[in-house]
Amino acid sequence: MEKKRTDDSETVPVPPLRLDRFGFVKQEPSPDGLPKGRSALEFEREERKVRKWRKMIGVGGSDWKHYLRRKPHVVKRRIRKGIPDCLRGLVWQLISGSRDLLLMNPGVYEQLVIYETSASELDIIRDISRTFPSHVFFQQRHGPGQRSLYNVLKAYSVFDRDVGYVQGMGFLAGLLLLYMSEEDAFWLLVALLKGAVHAPMEGLYQVGLPLVQQYLFQFDQLVREHLPKLGEHFTEEMINPSMYASQWFITVFSYSFPFHLALRIWDVFLYEGVKIVFKVGLALLKYCHDDLVKLPFEKLIHALRNFPEDAMDPDTLLPMAYSIKVSRCLEDLKHQYDKKNGKNHEATKDEKPAE
Repeated sequence: MEKKRTDDSETVPVPPLRLDRFGFVKQEPSPDGLPKGRSALEFEREERKVRKWRKMIGVGGSDWKHYLRRKPHVVKRRIRKGIPDCLRGLVWQLISGSRDLLLMNPGVYEQLVIYETSASELDIIRDISRTFPSHVFFQQRHGPGQRSLYNVLKAYSVFDRDVGYVQGMGFLAGLLLLYMSEEDAFWLLVALLKGAVHAPMEGLYQVGLPLVQQYLFQFDQLVREHLPKLGEHFTEEMINPSMYASQWFITVFSYSFPFHLALRIWDVFLYEGVKIVFKVGLALLKYCHDDLVKLPFEKLIHALRNFPEDAMDPDTLLPMAYSIKVSRCLEDLKHQYDKKNGKNHEATKDEKPAE
């Protein structure tokens, strides 16, 4: 047993860290004091799922594009059911377009990390320890996790000096680093913010957070359309989405949401685009609708930042989210937002139109 020395004569046992299956330190033991294991049936089901995915993507992803062209609906259905955790890193790179960026830019990441300097270095260092502080990979000060996170964020701040570094980016990079190397995580961040497959998301982090403002406007209107009674209650209590939903968009649910749910959302987000954030947000409000419409301001704010555990079950929440149609509305609302803010609408890369 590991022991910690306090003085020359006394030793105090230090209990080993209890980690969940994703590497986060468990705060409380399970009710019976033992970790919950998977049944043989669940294990076999997961093994079958992995075999299907390996066949679909081929060795190192070699068959992926061919399979995607032939059977896009199968790919979409399987992604929505959840990518096997052992293949998640590779599949995320394939569906985001980051693998192609990596192959087209050999040596670029190393150049950015080793030879360039960033004006954001002190800000990044300050925030490092705040990123997934309960995950074993990031807990050690100046340890390998914190060093990797620093390198990725520093490299991006040099790669895109208009964006630089903004608090919140660390959760995206941190999530990616749990499933891939530094260089792979960097290029996936580039793919997201520069728009390799979907519309660019760098506006989440530019001065004034312009894309966050647009998304909050769109979400507010969607709440009023899909949940009119709740929308009216929000108006009466003077609640707007910036009070509870900003982090949803800035970190794509990777901040404060249960990790197993965040991963399932990211599976879909990387393939289908940001509309899944709107859909999950609406599904959460819909699930808790009857309670939320009864709450006064302060309790309402607390509830919107602390959803009940049963609302966070992926197998309940995500089917609800998939059933909500938002693509056409989002495009119309973007036109409205641009007009309201005096912008001429320019055609951008659309999200995949299919819900």
